[in-house]
Amino acid sequence: MIKEWDRGYVQVYTGDGKGKTTAALGLALRAAGAGLHTFIAQFVKGMEYSELRALKRFPEVEIRRYGRACFIDREPQPEDIDAARTGLREAHEQLVSREWDIVVLDEANIATHYGLFPVEELLKMVEDKPEDLELVITGRCADHRVLEAADLVTEMREVKHYYERGVGCRKGIEN
Repeated sequence: MIKEWDRGYVQVYTGDGKGKTTAALGLALRAAGAGLHTFIAQFVKGMEYSELRALKRFPEVEIRRYGRACFIDREPQPEDIDAARTGLREAHEQLVSREWDIVVLDEANIATHYGLFPVEELLKMVEDKPEDLELVITGRCADHRVLEAADLVTEMREVKHYYERGVGCRKGIEN
């Protein structure tokens, strides 16, 4: 039997505030410093972000992207759905492979919210998670069933944001 401090848990970072992906990537960075290995499946996002370049410096972290471009302002296209479903299938393979200490499903909550894949398939990953693996699921609009299945839920809540004053994405801060 695995001890509580050696057990892997399910963490969910959700809410309308900034910092969900950043928190997950921070965990991957901390894990790399401890010699742990992290697999990150990033859904929805297709743009180039500075953190992707930074993570290449860490051989303990592998990130794969399963998004074409941000479609939040439009209906997802069949190619968006295919990319997300391919990503979920590959992430599931990585989850059960025993190669990783942590698996991050970045923006998986958004993917289920927009119907890129069913929430039941995301919950199947929670169910199939090896006992000693940490699973992190990020994104706004987390389904209540994902929240119930999690061991830790952090809600990022926007109180105030400079976007409201017209400040766009800044290199190294938001992208």
